[in-house]
Amino acid sequence: MPRTLSTSDMVTPGSLGLPHPEPTDGEQAGQPLLDGAPSSASLDTLIEQLVPKADYYPEKAYIFTFLLSSRLFIEPQELLARVCHLCIEQQQLDKPVLDKAQVRKFGPKLLQLLAEWTETFPRDFQEESTISHLKDVVGRIAPCDEAYRKRMHQLLQALHQKLAALGQGPESLLGADKPISYRNKPPASIHRELLSICSDPYTLAQQLTHIELERLQHIGPEEFVQAFVNKDPLASTKPCFSDKTNNLEAYVKWFNRLCYLVATEICMPSKKKQRAQVIEFFIDVARECFNIGNFNSLMAIISGMNMSPVSRLKKTWAKVKTAKFFILEHQMDPTGNFCNYRTALRGAAHRSLTAHSSREKIVIPFFSLLIKDIYFLNEGCANRLPNGHVNFEKFLELAKQVGEFITWKQVECPFEQDPSITHYLHTAPIFSEDGLYLASYESESPENQTEKERWKSLRRRLDCRRR
Repeated sequence: MPRTLSTSDMVTPGSLGLPHPEPTDGEQAGQPLLDGAPSSASLDTLIEQLVPKADYYPEKAYIFTFLLSSRLFIEPQELLARVCHLCIEQQQLDKPVLDKAQVRKFGPKLLQLLAEWTETFPRDFQEESTISHLKDVVGRIAPCDEAYRKRMHQLLQALHQKLAALGQGPESLLGADKPISYRNKPPASIHRELLSICSDPYTLAQQLTHIELERLQHIGPEEFVQAFVNKDPLASTKPCFSDKTNNLEAYVKWFNRLCYLVATEICMPSKKKQRAQVIEFFIDVARECFNIGNFNSLMAIISGMNMSPVSRLKKTWAKVKTAKFFILEHQMDPTGNFCNYRTALRGAAHRSLTAHSSREKIVIPFFSLLIKDIYFLNEGCANRLPNGHVNFEKFLELAKQVGEFITWKQVECPFEQDPSITHYLHTAPIFSEDGLYLASYESESPENQTEKERWKSLRRRLDCRRR
């Protein structure tokens, strides 16, 4: 019987080849953190570093780092407006006669910055005002070279296609995740068992991985920051989901759905031998998920099997060969801040870096723990230093974590999708917590007074709902 469980280097030293910024009044450049990037600076100084010039272009790693975390202090739309204003001011693009030679050096760099920004953070450009800023600044340099206008048209076309694709994200499936409550187990006409759809653990692990990667692809890097923007520090560490974090929310709900689906499938069969077979099947699926590098599905399966309505089924667990399950539990043990899991994750990440096939590149982290880690990094980023500076060193730490995630989510799934299995995983009815307890008590009667009282309370509650 199980015990109850409580439920990389995108930016590396030396990768930011930035020129030393001119310190503002009262600002100390300090010891450079990475090749000239200060450990802290004013927001104005960091914005200045983002603006290209005829003879300067910011490193790609700096662009990602600053665009990711700056939204803690300034809205992306306002940042774009300031960048465009600085470009116009510094290059004197508001003059009636332009220095064509100078603009031809500056123009390609401006377009490159806009291309990187729209490619990595396309949702920053959902409002028409941001598109207007792009058209305005590029329209000012277009007279010097008509190729700029053509490049801008291509950039906007790619942006619209990307936004359209992101608009078809998995959040549309959230409506199917609502759990159901039954007084009695549903008839077979309502509920089919998973094993009748897929009886091979490796195949199911592959299909789970397919779903995980599909959902991960829709999560924008900015969602990890937006989830905690303007968060009440006295509230819990649960992300503050909004319309800017739809895909993040959808992915968290997918994890919860999989937990409940596992528990539902175990509690459904009327005979303990069948329940034991389902448990052993999921243990094998979890093991295959571990081997693949799909830690999120692995943790969802373990969490589902550790839910109280499942873990209390002593007679069922007595028929289960639990040795493999305890090994998997050990790997995901929360002790020491999930020390064992973090070691396994580092091993999977290393395998991914040296991989010779897409199969070996798969790394799907335990998402709730990733969110927790990023929450604390956001806390460090959002707090200004006593002198009012922005802590750029914390920006880099956050960018490293999120950048690693971006690398993982871009892996193409090597497994062919089986629509019948994925459809079942997305849409099969799942019990609510009350429904799970009722199914569990009907399978194995309450053993103590606490369970008996809960069973009576649940039945009375469901009787009231039916009236």
